[in-house]
Amino acid sequence: MRYLLDTHALIWYSEHSGRLPRMTEEIIDNPKNTIYVSAASLWEIAIKVNLGKLDLSFDNLLGELKSVKFQILPIENIYLKRLLDLPKIHKDPFDRIIITTAQEEDMILLTSDENIHKYDVSWRWQ
Repeated sequence: MRYLLDTHALIWYSEHSGRLPRMTEEIIDNPKNTIYVSAASLWEIAIKVNLGKLDLSFDNLLGELKSVKFQILPIENIYLKRLLDLPKIHKDPFDRIIITTAQEEDMILLTSDENIHKYDVSWRWQ
């Protein structure tokens, strides 16, 4: 299966915080699954680190992504075009592009964000 991590899921996984549900962590750790991260999530994390709102080593995060073989997805024009028709339920621009990425790539989004759950997108959080 193909899964896309929401930004908070990526952070919690990277920090080994224990905040991920057991089944979600098992999905991420299962070698039969392909796990993707949007460049938008990395952009959001970099901004939060720079503003002092998030305390983590960005270099360590990138190294961990490589070591666990997560795939980083660039922001494609088709995701941006899809934004034009996306209902305005969620105002966060990073979440909106993550939603359109999951929709366009037919991926399951791993997120606890209840606003994202209101969209026509496959998601899991258990």
